[in-house]
Amino acid sequence: MRRTQHDRSTSTRADLVAAGRALFATRGYHAVPADEIVRAAGVTRGALYHHYGDKQGLFRAVVEELERELTAEVEAAFAGAPDTLAGMLGALDVFLTACLRAEVRQISLTDAPAVLGWATWREIEAAHGLGLLVDVLSRGMAEGLIVRQPVRALAQLVLAAVMEAARMIADAADPEAARAEAQQVLGAWFAVLTVH
Repeated sequence: MRRTQHDRSTSTRADLVAAGRALFATRGYHAVPADEIVRAAGVTRGALYHHYGDKQGLFRAVVEELERELTAEVEAAFAGAPDTLAGMLGALDVFLTACLRAEVRQISLTDAPAVLGWATWREIEAAHGLGLLVDVLSRGMAEGLIVRQPVRALAQLVLAAVMEAARMIADAADPEAARAEAQQVLGAWFAVLTVH
């Protein structure tokens, strides 16, 4: 059966993202030339420009794919917990553990802010994490677990704190120790937010 143009385009985009992701994760954005990405993807340089504009456009697509996956992991941890409070702590644990992965550290936490710019990186993080946080915190407030307060402002501050913890892990000489410290401090902070 012949593939449609849409099928070919979808396949080309997927091949470019997969090749870019593997190379960016291994060597970092600046050490990977566009020609190497298109060779690894088995497509032409014109295909890269047609679908993503340039290497930076492809990189953004890679970052967004990774963020979607991380958000799904965090959502699954929250959904699989026996209650909202356990879900919040479990989701935090899953996210901080994901920050130890070389791919996440290199692409999302090291290269994304530098390559895309701080404002764009924060916009992507907010697009994937902020809505989830608003939902989780709203549920906690509705259940009487979290002190009632402006939920969107709280979600933005929690996201900022969690992302700062992620950057600490990415930059640390000992990422495991940085992760443990960040989880301890954030866990204590989240406990203060709960109704006693």
